[in-house]
Amino acid sequence: MRVYAGLFTAFASLLMPAKGFSDDGFGPVQGYTQSPFHTNNLSPQLRSGFSLPTSHYEIYSAGVISSIWAVTEHYELDYYQNQIALGAKWQLNSNWQLDVHYRWNYAGNNHLDSPTKKFHEFFGLEQNGRDNVENHRFVIDMPEYGIQLEGFRGETLSHALTGYLQYQLYTLPHHGASFGFSLYYNDTSHGIFSSSDFEQAIQINYGYVRGAHSLDATAAVTFRNTPTVFEQMPYRDRTWMVGASYRYHLYDRHTLIAQIAVLQGVTDDDGEFSEPSTEFTYGYRYTLKNTAVELTAVENMFNADNSTDIAFGVAFRYRFGANEAK
Repeated sequence: MRVYAGLFTAFASLLMPAKGFSDDGFGPVQGYTQSPFHTNNLSPQLRSGFSLPTSHYEIYSAGVISSIWAVTEHYELDYYQNQIALGAKWQLNSNWQLDVHYRWNYAGNNHLDSPTKKFHEFFGLEQNGRDNVENHRFVIDMPEYGIQLEGFRGETLSHALTGYLQYQLYTLPHHGASFGFSLYYNDTSHGIFSSSDFEQAIQINYGYVRGAHSLDATAAVTFRNTPTVFEQMPYRDRTWMVGASYRYHLYDRHTLIAQIAVLQGVTDDDGEFSEPSTEFTYGYRYTLKNTAVELTAVENMFNADNSTDIAFGVAFRYRFGANEAK
């Protein structure tokens, strides 16, 4: 964590911005948690406390490649996960916003093992056993839960459709707050990592903007049905999530982003997956007229055995009806 925080601070200090820039208006990055069991279920997203202008809407697409490494004396998860998302959101009126998106997770060889090992070696970090196994494996071995999968490269992990409806509670010059409800449908019959068919979540979002500085925070609760695939896992029927996104509008079209999300463990036992997973996202956004391009890196912190090892993403966003960027 100190390594990434230092790199982010050093980069920001080297590029001293001119005065007068304001928030780019795109809010938190278009991303999703990468923790193995959270990412294949409904996980509330960090969202802005502010609404879009009335009758404006946004279309977006995002892709993420990640390396899952969670190995203990009780279980072993070592595989690649790739994620593709397509969606759109509309500001129906001054109070109501609707967001609908499709998300597909699949196992494909994205060759992240070698760069990850080299990164750990360069910064003097422990490999945590990565150097003791072959690269590019696809293994999920959890004997306690009766789960043993190997060689599932190319298989769908999960794919789901999510609808999100948001109500704007209030909007002030520097502050905003919104409340939202998510409904999630997961096609469990065509995904080896799926769990509940339907899941729901409620969340509250707060936003603060002043000049080049922007902050959004989210607190949420997800409600799940009994798992339909990993039936022996003692899933919690509800989990909480908290997160925050800080953005600094560095120059006219350039924004630096740092986000944190903490998600309660999905299982109700004494295992690693019962502990919270903590993910840090470091991002850069380039805006041009109504378009934004985002580059992100996600790193798991504090508990190395219940989330992704490293993930890299790119997102494209386009807003119709929005004022053109400066």
